Amino acid sequence: MNPPDLGLLLDVDGPVASPVTRTIAIGSIARDLVDLVAAGVPIAFITGRSHEFIADVVIPALQDVGLRDALLKPGARMFGVFEKGGAWSTIDADGMSEPTIDQSVALGADAVDAIRDLVERRFADTMFFDETKRAMISVEQRTDVGTEDYRPAQQEFQDEAFRILTAQGVGLRYAEQSVPDADGDVPFRIDPTVISTDIESIRLDKDHAAQRALEHFRAHGPMPRRWLSVGDSRSDYLMADQLHAEGFDTAHLDVRPGDGMLERPYPVLTENDLIHDEAFAAHLTGITAELGV
Repeated sequence: MNPPDLGLLLDVDGPVASPVTRTIAIGSIARDLVDLVAAGVPIAFITGRSHEFIADVVIPALQDVGLRDALLKPGARMFGVFEKGGAWSTIDADGMSEPTIDQSVALGADAVDAIRDLVERRFADTMFFDETKRAMISVEQRTDVGTEDYRPAQQEFQDEAFRILTAQGVGLRYAEQSVPDADGDVPFRIDPTVISTDIESIRLDKDHAAQRALEHFRAHGPMPRRWLSVGDSRSDYLMADQLHAEGFDTAHLDVRPGDGMLERPYPVLTENDLIHDEAFAAHLTGITAELGV
């Protein structure tokens, strides 16, 4: 039997992992993903999260519902691209390989140490420094802190991080502000998300990460004509942009459309009033029913 004509590129926080619990909180998501990969649907996680988060949180939840056996099936393919393209890893029946790190996009040790120190000195009551990131800096909201307390602290943190890093000579962009380095370049940016702040190379983004995943899938089997990308932020549309630019039959599922849906030359989908992982769970159930998986 031929595999279904479908591939999936998935953001993790929001669609797959609950932004509240930071786990796969809806069991059908794990079961449906495993059933799809067993049927031959190539699935890539395209995320700003680290290799360690996927290895410690996402993959074990999938293994609990049969991922190992699914990945032993002929044609089964799964891949992970982390830190928006700064690291990547194969995912097979034995788990995840050690990540490949793109050191050309990483911040220097002085910058990393300065932001870690800033968090510990002034912001540890609302956020924590993510020690698992290797190509970018990420500072994340504590799970015991509400949005009403995190948002003003996040703003203050970002303002201070911008001041500290530009004083070090880092070429950095933040909102409408831009300070070049000694060579006149601005190679890094501060990028806020719903639950974190990333300080990263301007070369990192979801289109770059999607391209990496597609290259991997091409090297390991035939490519489906039809692809679906899924995300909860405007930057996640870049996955579908890349698919569309490469000539695939593309659609994008926006699981947080309240932030403003973007006009695109491909279908942009929603799941009625559902958001985040509830929206993805409902859509995924529809996909498995449509494909008869």
